[in-house]
Amino acid sequence: MTEEKHVLSILVDNEPGVLSRIAGLFSGRGFNIESLCVAETTEPMVSRITLVTTGEPPIIEQIEKQLNKLINVVKVHDLTGTEFVHREMALIKVMAKAEHRAEILRIVDIFRCKVVDVSLDHYTIEVTGDEGKMKAILNLLKPIGIKEIAKTGIIALIREAK
Repeated sequence: MTEEKHVLSILVDNEPGVLSRIAGLFSGRGFNIESLCVAETTEPMVSRITLVTTGEPPIIEQIEKQLNKLINVVKVHDLTGTEFVHREMALIKVMAKAEHRAEILRIVDIFRCKVVDVSLDHYTIEVTGDEGKMKAILNLLKPIGIKEIAKTGIIALIREAK
């Protein structure tokens, strides 16, 4: 068996301490959380946690069972192997020396990003997309000079039948 990346969508009660208990479950058993995003759903009393972890199928199954035992967990879905839409967002602060500004703006245009802040020597770029798009734009901007990056991690929803 090989370790595989799993995207878990977890609906939980929107109460203090729930995220701490979920993170504690992972750390207490030595499981790594690669990415974590939490936000309220359309129901104010329910939040969606989108969590990315890596493991073999029996380990992921064990994680799901243990998550379902937590009192504030409403529902757990392993989206891996299903049709789902996922995105992440990044803010990238890149050096914007005069000789690179046109090139940066071309990259922003090609990747359908936005420049959200400008200073004398930096541009801050907002990019949304999948992991491949993130890697591609970072590879192009790295030689120009990336100063800082802030990424959200993956958010995901199951695709509806067409």
